[in-house]
Amino acid sequence: MPATPVTYRAGVPVRCVAFDAEDCFDEVEAVFDELHGRYVLGLVTNGSTSPDRSPLAGRFDFRLAAAELGIRKPDRRMFTTAAAAAGCHPTELVSVGGQPDHDVAAPQAAGCRAVWLNRTGVACPPGIVPDATISDLAELPAVLARFDAEDAEALGAVGVGPHPEPWPDDARLDPDLLAAGDRRNVADRYRWWREDAIVEDLAAHQHPFHVAVENWRHDRNIGAVVRNANAFGAAGVHIVGRRRWNRRGAMATDRYLPVHRHDTVGALLAWARVEGLAVVGIDNVAGSTPIEGTDLPERCVLLFGQEGPGLSAAALAAADEVRAIAQYGSTRSINAGVASGIAMHAWIRAHAGAPPT
Repeated sequence: MPATPVTYRAGVPVRCVAFDAEDCFDEVEAVFDELHGRYVLGLVTNGSTSPDRSPLAGRFDFRLAAAELGIRKPDRRMFTTAAAAAGCHPTELVSVGGQPDHDVAAPQAAGCRAVWLNRTGVACPPGIVPDATISDLAELPAVLARFDAEDAEALGAVGVGPHPEPWPDDARLDPDLLAAGDRRNVADRYRWWREDAIVEDLAAHQHPFHVAVENWRHDRNIGAVVRNANAFGAAGVHIVGRRRWNRRGAMATDRYLPVHRHDTVGALLAWARVEGLAVVGIDNVAGSTPIEGTDLPERCVLLFGQEGPGLSAAALAAADEVRAIAQYGSTRSINAGVASGIAMHAWIRAHAGAPPT
């Protein structure tokens, strides 16, 4: 019965590997010997797979079985539960498995990385984009090393080292960060703060606008929209349509602000009406008015469409107004990440004061 093991090492992503626990391929034991001790290993399975009945007995730190949890892959909760068992955030988990829907799309929907173990060379189903593809498990350590190097480079480029002693007497500060340094991509005023303290402070100063983006075709720009929303102090982000979106592009900023999902534009509109928010579509279509002409409403939802086609017909019909961003080149549109930054900054110029120092 195919299953998905999970690997974890503090400070780098969790790694997941698909294998047949009772009939391993030739390279599996050697790969697990290489991973064992460097990572925490866990087994996530929809079946009755037991490591004790395989050559991999004794190599796993935990086991999660669908029959015991009451949920099954492709339910993304299987992977958020695995992250909790490994003691990490879902963005620090990478699933590696042989089933694109169960082992790639599902963990990515939970915010994890995903590596597809494609032993037969078949084409990946449309709409599923693995973070890496391997044909043999022996390729996995190199992929993990590349992920580790990417994360180490990103972490080393920002942040500060350990705080000089004596440490400040401030309950918002995290002792682990004070001792080891803070390499997160956060503003200087939040250095060494606990994550929940940052979330609480941001919520206390959030602006009364929200950002929504349609996700019918798995638009990979959505991560940039979330990152922009965090930068400009939006009250929240709303994904309309598919659950899965490119969390890596968000640079972990989805940890710090609410991200909601609505099945349809109608559901988003109903929510906005209850909250007393105007829905402002952002798209260069006939009948739109320039975003540069008049100020955006103070209490509003800025709604963006997909790369290429823009806002759907349902979104255009639901919007209270539609604004266009002035363009002077040959392309019809700019991607949602760029458009969201322009629109949010237009709101900031109209309604926000100077940012905190």
